[in-house]
Amino acid sequence: MQTNLADFIKNTPDGDEAEAILRACVHCGFCTATCPTYQLLGDELDGPRGRIYLIKQVLEGQAPTAKTQLHLDRCLTCRNCETTCPSGVQYGRLLDIGRKVVDDMVPRPLGQRLLRGALREALPRQWLFTPAMKTGQLFRPLLPKGLRNKVPAAQPAGVLPTRVHARKMLLLDGCVQPAMAPNINAATARVLDALGVQLVIAPRAGCCGAIRHHLNDHDGALHDARANIDAWWPLLEAGAEAIVMTASGCGSMVKEYGHLLRDDPAYAAKAGRVAAMTKDLSEILPAFEAELAGKLKGRIGQRVAYHPPCTLQHGQQIRGKVESVLRAVGVDVQLCADSHLCCGSAGTYSVTQPVLSFQLRDNKLANLQATRPDQIVSANIGCLTHLQSGTETPVRHWIELIDSALAGTA
Repeated sequence: MQTNLADFIKNTPDGDEAEAILRACVHCGFCTATCPTYQLLGDELDGPRGRIYLIKQVLEGQAPTAKTQLHLDRCLTCRNCETTCPSGVQYGRLLDIGRKVVDDMVPRPLGQRLLRGALREALPRQWLFTPAMKTGQLFRPLLPKGLRNKVPAAQPAGVLPTRVHARKMLLLDGCVQPAMAPNINAATARVLDALGVQLVIAPRAGCCGAIRHHLNDHDGALHDARANIDAWWPLLEAGAEAIVMTASGCGSMVKEYGHLLRDDPAYAAKAGRVAAMTKDLSEILPAFEAELAGKLKGRIGQRVAYHPPCTLQHGQQIRGKVESVLRAVGVDVQLCADSHLCCGSAGTYSVTQPVLSFQLRDNKLANLQATRPDQIVSANIGCLTHLQSGTETPVRHWIELIDSALAGTA
């Protein structure tokens, strides 16, 4: 794709990156076939190829409009198109650049500014989000359905392990997951404890930065990234083997730290090392498959439908690992039809684009339920909450299934 960038972005880091990405696109349209929003709306501008053209026009100097902004807003950032693209177009990075430029040029209506500001400022701060979530859970039966969908029923975290092991890994606690589903990280700690690995949570580590980044507060996201690097660095230097992610959305973001901070002389090298040491939980447990199989043989008899989050299968390009671990311990794992498609959660998308989000959720649940599962498992807190809001079938993180089996309660 030929480009002629406007002066405002030419020869800047974002401009150079955008130009390289645009030039890689060969207009083939393979991406359109796997784009969830194009499948729903049938509009070329609501598919990757159309959005690439819109971004190209803006970066070449054409003034964007509210319609331009809407088409970019409707993108889930699921990155399914990247998996499909034969030319290796890094669409997600181009979209981040394009959205930021358009937002700087097109003022949003007051209602949108307030909503996006509240999401950007409240969700990443545990001291704000946790009390709000606990209050919502207390009054959950009284909440209107739309709000109740975002407030999962309260659950206990269970007992945290206290044993000390020579092998240590770091765990990102995250911003919303500890309040919404505290058992996920607790279950992870118990499973790894049983395998001789101690999980350590750095007290000053917080939000991974994904929420702010995808709401176009790139400076705020970089602040979150630097804070996490500062919190983890002494522990990495002391010998921690990896930084374990139990939310694939966080893992996808932290693995981008090296790229996002590549021009920061104080953090570039550290960010690269942090990104390289970041592992989704499904990258850690395959090394323990044989041991887990020995401990859990015959303990899990349920039929399970697995929903691979987009941030895992497309963002991190990790496929098959969760299914492999579960099958190794005897779980009957099913992938549904169109398992490559997004469930519609997509971070804050279910709040900012609820109509499309719930259409995608219902389509996904219909396919998942067609496998006749006893329960549904996934690997990202947003997917879990979103899917559970539309079904009575239990939806859990896959590590909770293994934890229950170890405890004899699966």
